Amino acid sequence: MINSVRNTVLAIINKNNYGYISPSDFNLFAKQAQLDIFDEYFYSYNQQINKENSRVSGTEYADIKKGIEEVIDTFSVTAPLAQIALNVFSVPTTASTGSDYYLLNKVLCSSAGIYKGEAEQVSNSKITLLNSSLLTAPSVAYPAYTQEGNNISIFPVTYNTVGDIQAQYIRYPLDPKWTYATISNGDPLFDQSQTDYRDFELPIDDSNNLVAKILQYAGMSIREGDVVKFGQMEEQIENQQQ
Repeated sequence: MINSVRNTVLAIINKNNYGYISPSDFNLFAKQAQLDIFDEYFYSYNQQINKENSRVSGTEYADIKKGIEEVIDTFSVTAPLAQIALNVFSVPTTASTGSDYYLLNKVLCSSAGIYKGEAEQVSNSKITLLNSSLLTAPSVAYPAYTQEGNNISIFPVTYNTVGDIQAQYIRYPLDPKWTYATISNGDPLFDQSQTDYRDFELPIDDSNNLVAKILQYAGMSIREGDVVKFGQMEEQIENQQQ
């Protein structure tokens, strides 16, 4: 998909001799465009929930919320968290799990390889009060966790073994990269056999939206207001169809 999107962007820009987008610039614009659309999925999901609660949303093939859920779920990951101290674990990061998290959805606790339950998130100000009471203190069956920076603390402290804690989270999409091999006349030729090649992770339905957003970034880069306006117009048309 990334080569098709790039060809479309270049065709629109070159049609009026607006300039040239280098592969490195395109990859930067593509990364930001993908992040923009990824972020919009969560706002759209919230809007569809509100419509569903107001009974103005469709069902079956017209169930837009279901389609959004399917896209978001493609970024769902369940992975063990790295332990860094007694009952303290690192949140998902590129270093610890291979990907950064956008949304930490669930913290799952196990003991001796046996699943015990999902930990409830509580505030740092509340955990002290909970731990001080025999009635409300987190237990192995009903664990809790707090988050501070890039670390989460699990309670009770008996959860202190590597592999005890897993997280189900929504990760950020990986950066797309259009790769190429230079031919004799100096023009870059698309080459997806390169080791660092990576396509967009969004569904193909987002191709038009990606083109529109990349055009806006490209227009600002080459200082062509017409390109920016064209991209904005295409994005508005795409949004109206949703």
